[in-house]
Amino acid sequence: MSRLRSAAEAALDRRSFLAATGAVGVSAGLGLTFRQEHGAAAAPAEPPAVAAAPAAAPTASPTPARLPAPVTPTWTGTSLRTVATPRTSGSGYRRLGPGPGWQRVVRSELAAARSGRADRRTALASFVQLTDLHLTDVQHPVRTEYLRAQAAGAWRPQEALTVHGAVALVERVNALRGGPVTGARLGFAMTTGDNTDNNSKAELDWFLRTMSGGRITPNTGDPTRYEGVQDSGLPLYWHPDDALRDADKKRGFPRVEGYLAAAIRPVNSPGLRIPWYSTVGNHDDLPSGCFANADATGFLADFAVGSRKLLSLPTADAAALESVLKKGDDPRGSYFKDLLRRETRRMRPITPDPARAPFTPREYVQAHLNPAYAGAPGAPGHGYTQENADSETLYYSFRIADGVLGISLDTTDRGGHFAGSIGTTQLAWLKRTLLAHEDDHVIVFSHHNSWTFDDGGGDKLVALFKQNRNVIAWINGHSHRNEILPHGTFWEISTASHIEFPQLARIIELVDNHDGTLSLFTTLIESAAPHRTDFTDLSQTGLAALYRELSFNAPGARQTLAGPTNARNTELVLKKR
Repeated sequence: MSRLRSAAEAALDRRSFLAATGAVGVSAGLGLTFRQEHGAAAAPAEPPAVAAAPAAAPTASPTPARLPAPVTPTWTGTSLRTVATPRTSGSGYRRLGPGPGWQRVVRSELAAARSGRADRRTALASFVQLTDLHLTDVQHPVRTEYLRAQAAGAWRPQEALTVHGAVALVERVNALRGGPVTGARLGFAMTTGDNTDNNSKAELDWFLRTMSGGRITPNTGDPTRYEGVQDSGLPLYWHPDDALRDADKKRGFPRVEGYLAAAIRPVNSPGLRIPWYSTVGNHDDLPSGCFANADATGFLADFAVGSRKLLSLPTADAAALESVLKKGDDPRGSYFKDLLRRETRRMRPITPDPARAPFTPREYVQAHLNPAYAGAPGAPGHGYTQENADSETLYYSFRIADGVLGISLDTTDRGGHFAGSIGTTQLAWLKRTLLAHEDDHVIVFSHHNSWTFDDGGGDKLVALFKQNRNVIAWINGHSHRNEILPHGTFWEISTASHIEFPQLARIIELVDNHDGTLSLFTTLIESAAPHRTDFTDLSQTGLAALYRELSFNAPGARQTLAGPTNARNTELVLKKR
């Protein structure tokens, strides 16, 4: 979402029609029966039993597919076991360490949680949601770090390490042997948008290599040195490499010599070992997450690849721009472009780089279709098809398992706004898709949540999902905060980002309780990076740990993003149709 959070009018959605409603399936139906979830201290008395051989998924090969047997459920690697916690109280820079985990909360607003269900339950699906990774080119000229004087979150000291943190999250997902409740092998991962930060081709490459595996150099411009705000000499920003008493060091931030050189060194990602799907967010589709893309042409596109970067503004000008962005009433970036044109004398020379160019929706899809980014088999194009590229539509459906359908929506406003939008064409497609799959359980994925639309789209989607009882969950991100809402017939699950503390992702397990109810088990996970940091450890893993600790200490960081306890690790019960 925008770092300058507010509501404003969204422009009309002009998305075109996507004919196809299905895609290649992830897996066959699970159909696995399990005992009660494993506790923190002891292992289960016996391994889960397989109730029946799973049948082939409707869209998969006609040959029956047998999934690997489930593993013994365990809390290891999840927030049920432990979470990063400050080691001391008080103000100033605080170090993190391992703290107690978060207990599971049973929520029965939509259906009664009946006794004995743990012994009856059958797993239907198991997967992971990642959201708001915000892989960031911190040297990009279109960034507005200088607004930090007005809005603390306009620049965050951890942003140079987004790739390191995301790779550590991939490592965590790879280390999970199965769902912590059912032990069912994870079928896939889904990203729910803001995979990149600034609609940049370099960031898109980093994201795809992080998810599918490869070597990533999180640097643009000069290949030998950093050219951003953190070596500018301006006390507004944390300067880790030198002795400048900047604003952050006055708060206790450390001096970490060699940090900037380490931050732009190559990073190696193993890639996810499970298939993964992609959902688009406003920061993927729009420069700065809020300006119309203009087919990746025009002044901002030229400025993005150019040789000048603005690092500071007079207080009055910064306040004026912050107000414009907060209101969201500059969808084409006219005010912003005029400001950049008149502030050339304040700009720092940087090395131009065509890799910083914005990408179009078509290019976004084509990159996902590129065999170089294929990743683990099972999700060709990561949900997208050539038809998506040709029509520039970024929504699709896919088979999760027998009897379970996934739908990925595009809720970005291409007219230019950080709030959500759902156009009439996409809405009509969604209605047809829900009707065509009325006998399936349907899980909907999007970037925006129900309360962050400005065109009434959130209310429209809630009403539509309530009318279609096959919808059991709507899973999203955008607000960077854990929240779970009951909507009469389905649950809305919104998950915290991985750029702001506490930097989480979420495992979701769907089970049939065989008593007229279903349960959605949600379990939060952190990256594989250690909770404790060592300022002398500038390895890939050491920087991933520092990424988390810096995010906790970032000035202006919201301390409520973990959400209430009933939005973290939960069992969400609902009636079965």
